[in-house]
Amino acid sequence: MTGRDGGVPAVAGGPARHIPVLGPAALGYLHVRDGGVYVDATFGAGGYSRAILAAADCRVIGIDRDPGAIDAGADLVRAAPGRFTLVQARFSALDACARAQGHESVDGVVLDIGVSSMQLDEAARGFSFRNDGPLDMRMGGDGPSAADVIATIGERDLANVIFQLGEERHSRAIARALVQARRNAPVRTTAQLARIVSQAVRARPGGLHPATRTFQALRIFVNEELHELANALAAAEHILRDGGRLVVVSFHSLEDRIVKTFLAGPGREGVSRHAPDGARPAAAFRVLTKKPVTPDADEVDANPRARSAKLRAGERTAGAAGQVDLASLLPRLPALAAVTKGRPA
Repeated sequence: MTGRDGGVPAVAGGPARHIPVLGPAALGYLHVRDGGVYVDATFGAGGYSRAILAAADCRVIGIDRDPGAIDAGADLVRAAPGRFTLVQARFSALDACARAQGHESVDGVVLDIGVSSMQLDEAARGFSFRNDGPLDMRMGGDGPSAADVIATIGERDLANVIFQLGEERHSRAIARALVQARRNAPVRTTAQLARIVSQAVRARPGGLHPATRTFQALRIFVNEELHELANALAAAEHILRDGGRLVVVSFHSLEDRIVKTFLAGPGREGVSRHAPDGARPAAAFRVLTKKPVTPDADEVDANPRARSAKLRAGERTAGAAGQVDLASLLPRLPALAAVTKGRPA
């Protein structure tokens, strides 16, 4: 992707390797302008960062917890000296990352929640059952792996994780099958996990692979993605200047619900809905998307992984930050650290 007309330098030396889902819509809602500072808090393959840099003479801070993404982004750092910085960190720390780069406020934050195509396509990462690999699923390479979770979590908790995070109605049967299987041998590979789930749940002709939702649930749990999302939304609320834009692309109904509830805030606990306007705290965001923006048929045809994407956006107001109770946004699940310190049931 090259720079626009009008003197903005090209930043990529040619087409971007990755076309971000709902890229044009995200760029439009960010309202990118010359002199602005923007945070691409889920850098991945760099699609959003390249698009922002090409749209205006601005600065971008890219963030990713995956060391592979950091290494792959080195070419963009070189191509946009002084305009682009890449930081290895969790996206929940986006406000601290921006301040560490000398910015007390920024003009926009974009979040693309979930696993990247780059991660899915690498069998050794363990995110997908299409190719056999170690049952890892860690985006940053640290902490407990999916194999660790399967080895230690209790059956009831496992069923709850699969039901809540995978929206899998056969969660109890799958959890029972996994606990029975681990008594005979550790579940250490993606092929083992897919086979066990497939034996517990009958496949439907033309439907999703039976293990799809279980893989999704374990990935979200292992990476604490919903906690990361809630904390990242709060971080964006603190670092965005008045009039700054927050754009979030999600791929899961739970993620979308969290974003929708957060942007609509505040909780207004203890304040009656019949109270006068002056008694209600001013909302921290003006919602820009009454309904989520979704991909059109052409984008889904070009990239089937975009089919479940939803984009929501908000503009920061002068309202006080911290009005939404983050814990209220999250499903009740066991903590990852507590699960992996336990013993197999």
